[in-house]
Amino acid sequence: MKYLLKNYWLAIIFIGVSLNAQNFQGKAVYQTKTTFDLKLDSTQVTPEQQKRIEARMKDMLENVYELDFNTSTSLYKKEEKLAQPGQSGGRGFMGSMDGGDLFKDTKSKTFTHAQDLMGKLFLVKDSLSQLDWQFKDDSKMIGKHLCFKATAKREVSNTEIRFGRRGSQNNDKPKDSLKEIEVVAWYTPEIPVSHGPGEYWGLPGLILEINADKTQIVCTKIVINPKEKAAIKAPKKGTVVGQEEFDKIRTKKTQEMQEMFNSRRRDGQGRRR
Repeated sequence: MKYLLKNYWLAIIFIGVSLNAQNFQGKAVYQTKTTFDLKLDSTQVTPEQQKRIEARMKDMLENVYELDFNTSTSLYKKEEKLAQPGQSGGRGFMGSMDGGDLFKDTKSKTFTHAQDLMGKLFLVKDSLSQLDWQFKDDSKMIGKHLCFKATAKREVSNTEIRFGRRGSQNNDKPKDSLKEIEVVAWYTPEIPVSHGPGEYWGLPGLILEINADKTQIVCTKIVINPKEKAAIKAPKKGTVVGQEEFDKIRTKKTQEMQEMFNSRRRDGQGRRR
């Protein structure tokens, strides 16, 4: 077994040297799925409306992304969906705050993230956050690639938005706080680049799977040195801000949207009386 492992790692080192010596590029396709706790007041929303809202949320939270990468940079972008019959294709409350293309440079440890916040374009430019990865002995196959496990802790925003609740003054605004979650990553040294889906990076191999709280990201396809190579460049359109500034703007806009929703609901109740 030790002999096999030694040969395996020697092969990985050889592959890494080869990749750095060539005009290397790859493409990985990821399927993402996120569960969402949507709290609806049954006295304000009919069962049919709730089903439609849940279906819309499911459609928004299950997406396909492409990661184009070379030895030091990557571009993560969402695959465009075709509008389903009966859907307007417009952007609602959640859809108006979409994250766009995410460019990462692991050499300079910086990122550029295009963000559409209620119709206004931003370019979030900042330093990459480095997770304190803990390496585990576990391994498994993802597709044809042998992957190893790593875990880390990170803090994420825990925003709870309640729609249609009456009788509580605290329901007029989102409840925003931080919570600590565990991130479980599976990476393959067979593709020795420090890239991964979304904001994840920093492991000695391409990350093929992420499990973080209610989100799962799984690689479904990998192409090494595709015939048609994509341009791996940072997005350029939008107002340039840092991550901290953008977070404050997003929180403010979310509160404004919630207050507008509650104001319309109260006006509607007044007219019905």
